[in-house]
Amino acid sequence: MFNWLIWFHVISFMSWFAVLFYLPRLFVYHKENEDNEGFVKVVKVMEYKLYKYIGIPGMWATVLSGAFLIFDYYEKYGVNLFKTGGWLHAKLFFVVLLIIYFLSLNVIRKRLAQNRCTKSGVFFRYFNEVPTVLMLLIVAMVVFKP
Repeated sequence: MFNWLIWFHVISFMSWFAVLFYLPRLFVYHKENEDNEGFVKVVKVMEYKLYKYIGIPGMWATVLSGAFLIFDYYEKYGVNLFKTGGWLHAKLFFVVLLIIYFLSLNVIRKRLAQNRCTKSGVFFRYFNEVPTVLMLLIVAMVVFKP
């Protein structure tokens, strides 16, 4: 069961990260093509569906499977991962930051849908790098744990 949980967790975070990488890129296209009404209309639908149908399930599947992995690891090996060094605490901290980032994408998405977003395409180009940095930190916490 443990290996299946790992498999599901990896598939889940890959799905979630697809949204975390692509949705801000759609925001760039949205802002840089505001004068093209037909294009913006299509992008608004894409932003909504990407967030709702892939992002939300991906986030919850990642978080829940991660929690089950922590619990199952204790059940399987009798080791409390919270007492194996600070790597898990750090990883979970970065995951919380990632969740906050993800939720902020929905706030921005709604503002864009209502034509009330004042951020520029350049802002979203930089904002798009946040999940990359957090992903590098999260994976480092797992690979290089003490």
